[in-house]
Amino acid sequence: MTLQQIFYALTTADMGSMNKAAEKLYISQPTLTSAIKELEGETGITIFNRTSRGVTLTADGRDFLMYARQIYQQYELLKEKYSPEGTVRRKFSVSCQHYSFAVKAFANTVNEYDPAQYEFAIKETRTLDVIDDVAQQESEIGILYLSSLNRKYIMKLLNRDSLEFHPLVSCSAYVYLYKGHPLGKEKEITFEQLQDYPYLSFEQGKDSAYYLAEEILSENDYARVVKVNDRATALNLMVGINGYMLCSGIIDEELNGSDFIAIPYKADSQNPNAIMEIGYIVKKNSILSDAGRKYIECLKEYFNK
Repeated sequence: MTLQQIFYALTTADMGSMNKAAEKLYISQPTLTSAIKELEGETGITIFNRTSRGVTLTADGRDFLMYARQIYQQYELLKEKYSPEGTVRRKFSVSCQHYSFAVKAFANTVNEYDPAQYEFAIKETRTLDVIDDVAQQESEIGILYLSSLNRKYIMKLLNRDSLEFHPLVSCSAYVYLYKGHPLGKEKEITFEQLQDYPYLSFEQGKDSAYYLAEEILSENDYARVVKVNDRATALNLMVGINGYMLCSGIIDEELNGSDFIAIPYKADSQNPNAIMEIGYIVKKNSILSDAGRKYIECLKEYFNK
């Protein structure tokens, strides 16, 4: 097994096609196919399912590439540090649920480095994708939350993928809405008051069970629900249809604007509040990069304010 074979397999998995991977690698498809077959022969597993539409990872292939990606990334770090050319740019990527504070901390991190020496990436995405991105080493850090409702399920997923959760801050539920909303002047808002307005929730794909929801109190029975895919659309619908979200109340005004407010959710005996424990996930026994450590530092500084 060689580093070149691993690189070929990783590129093929990323491209989802032998043809596209060969083009990106500047090699012929037969050369790539032969290299992948040799790797499968050496490992004794089938890494890819071949179809007329391209390739997909088998269960064994997914597990193999999870470890192979770690090895290759360590090789790139060695090459970057000790290669005479020194041309390899460091990479730092974050995957997160739809949190403006996560983006703000990322921006602060990027500003600490020379962009010519780093390749930065951030992805606001679904809960399962946050976990998968970190598991597959496509992102070094993932940002999500745990609660009494989802903790058991999320921790099962994290343990499956050899990930660990590090808490950063805990907070109760807030109602996030446009300041011109009919409830915008309330000091507290009850569940009953919200029933006349659309509840906005980030769409989680086919696996849209409430324990994967990004919103706290997702198990409640809401009269009107509208699914969204991004924060910009959510903000637009807060204005356009008087929609609202239930969140941590940790909102970055610099990024989201000053036209939106977070008002405490008032619990009652029938509709209790809940605690969001927001934190970050990483691979177990991993060592954070310089940028990773700086990003966590920026998050902590943000919360301390």
